[in-house]
Amino acid sequence: MPKNKFVLWFHEIDKEDVEIVGGKGANLGEMTQAGFPVPGGFVVTSAAYKHMIEENQLADKIKDLLKGLDVEDPDALNRASRNVQKVIESSPFPKAIEEQVFKAYDKLGKDPLVAVRSSATAEDLPQASFAGQQETYLNVRGDASLLVHIRKAWASLFEPRAIYYRVQQGFDHFKVALAVPVQKMAQSDVSGIMFTINPVTNDKSKIIVEAIWGLGEKIVQGAITPDHYEVDKNTFDIVSTKTVHQDIEMVRSGDGNIDRKVPKSRQTKRKLTDKQIVEIAKLGKKLQQHYFFPQDIEWAMEDGKMFIVQTRPITTIQATTEKSVSSVKAVKAISGKLILKGEPASPGVATGIVNILKSAKEIGKIKRGDILVTDMTTPDFVPAMKKAVAIVTNKGGQTSHAAIVSRELGVPCVVGTKTATTTLKQGRVITVDGAAGSVYESNLKPSSVITNIQEPAYHMPESTHKTATKVYVNLGEPELAEDIAKRNVDGVGLLRAEFMMAGIGVHPKKLIHEKKGHIFVDKLAEGLSKIAKAFGDRPVVYRASDFKTNEYSHLKGGEAYEPNEPNPMLGYRGAFRYIHDPDVFELELEAIKKVRNVMGLKNLHLMIPFVRNVKEMQEVKKLVVAAGLSRNASFKLWMMVEIPVNVILLDSFIDIGIDGISVGTNDLTMLMLGTDRDNETVAADYDERNPAI
Repeated sequence: MPKNKFVLWFHEIDKEDVEIVGGKGANLGEMTQAGFPVPGGFVVTSAAYKHMIEENQLADKIKDLLKGLDVEDPDALNRASRNVQKVIESSPFPKAIEEQVFKAYDKLGKDPLVAVRSSATAEDLPQASFAGQQETYLNVRGDASLLVHIRKAWASLFEPRAIYYRVQQGFDHFKVALAVPVQKMAQSDVSGIMFTINPVTNDKSKIIVEAIWGLGEKIVQGAITPDHYEVDKNTFDIVSTKTVHQDIEMVRSGDGNIDRKVPKSRQTKRKLTDKQIVEIAKLGKKLQQHYFFPQDIEWAMEDGKMFIVQTRPITTIQATTEKSVSSVKAVKAISGKLILKGEPASPGVATGIVNILKSAKEIGKIKRGDILVTDMTTPDFVPAMKKAVAIVTNKGGQTSHAAIVSRELGVPCVVGTKTATTTLKQGRVITVDGAAGSVYESNLKPSSVITNIQEPAYHMPESTHKTATKVYVNLGEPELAEDIAKRNVDGVGLLRAEFMMAGIGVHPKKLIHEKKGHIFVDKLAEGLSKIAKAFGDRPVVYRASDFKTNEYSHLKGGEAYEPNEPNPMLGYRGAFRYIHDPDVFELELEAIKKVRNVMGLKNLHLMIPFVRNVKEMQEVKKLVVAAGLSRNASFKLWMMVEIPVNVILLDSFIDIGIDGISVGTNDLTMLMLGTDRDNETVAADYDERNPAI
């Protein structure tokens, strides 16, 4: 894709183009190419933003305005932001960009209404996340207005919250650029957000749909508490529905948006029918299957037709630990009567002093250990949210800004209480139970307030009995290792490669081709060592990579190296892949050697997945030995049992020398029963409890 092109259509873009069109732009292109119902449009690329900065010689001016800025001073931060934005918005719009924008806009129709969105892109900053930091403008019409709002989108790269984030992360302001998706408006009768797992409990078997009347900005902001629907991901049965009274909606008026009163006939009416809930849930499941990761999806419905406006990976998935489990006994021990109820938004229990904010202008009032109470949060509240031990809002649902950011921060949160800012009193000590959506009077004095929410308010009892059977855990994310290792477990029985490889983000064959295989080895060794070190002398069994071809192809550069298979589950994967193309497996073995021999962590062992016959296992063992790893008392070799042949010929596999097995019930169940758990038509037959299994 030419990097100096100023405008690209959605159908010209895919997931590989993040550097040019940002994450939001790349997702819109990827969904368009995959056939999802996305309103049409184009992206003004990051090259256009850079050209605008260079042509108007703005870099030095912006640096001067930000020089010496203390981002912890809200007044100074807001002042610097206004000054930089003014410089960008008052600069001439480059003619070369203007011509391409007008030409593309004209192809969308006669003065169509469009949404002008912001899609940040970073150079060499793989950990950067810019969600919610820039602005979106709805119902923009006409050439002149379009240019004004593209300028505003560029300027939003220097919103206070965006400046604050980059400084906190140590990012160079000029390593970040902005692409601007321009998308035809879906005139939403109903709109909302969907999570393809339960974002509060991390229940992967559920899809959560939230809906409001009118345009979707109100639900994203948390300005309106939405209807809440829960759907079973396998059967698409509607598990629960909650209808919420709504008296205000955002609608188009002329060339702008207004808040208007919802007609009485609709105020208490459910936003979606059962059929529509199931329709949107099925789209959500397909999106998760396409991206191979749970998704946070914005959707809109116009005249009964469903559109996907945006999707992104859910950023708040965490293992539920003692810190995030609500305990009735623990709450009762430190609290008095129930004083407020709302929606559970982020789990955990915390006690603190109420600090009520009327707007983001007051974020300087929040002290560490306070409980932030407000009508609703916006991205400008983030510096204060980082100091708070809990958050309570009047408005919003489980998909609102307050809920999402609280889960990312690990802070207990209750939303949609309606009356928090009037019921709760400034300076009062309260206890917030985020998992139950409850707020209590506290029995503690202000001097005794629990301010460190990283410490659980209670401790789960641990058994003191030794068992003959070792209890191992499954693990995939190095960041969780220290917490999990503190539990009463005997080791890691299955350490998944896939999360760590997805974190590297680049197809290993691409790195090998570019003579950068050492990057893969170092990154993988870093993740493995974190886990092995956390578990000390306890064994950690690493399962070698078992990405299927359709999953591997989603890594950067993957499409060049992966065949297009009709049935990837039964295709080029596991031991067969290692034998016929050992390059990537050899990098994994190199990483294991580095952890064991260089870092001295001898508790790391290896497990081979998806072995179709005894001869395959013998060939893989030869590769392991050739890499300098010999099976012995301190280095164990395990095998996954996930194909019927592994069960039937288990004695033969043991005879050639394996030290342990792990039963992979997902694949084994599908292959034993001949069903596909990801295919909603037959998924109801998937059951690990079937007597045959």
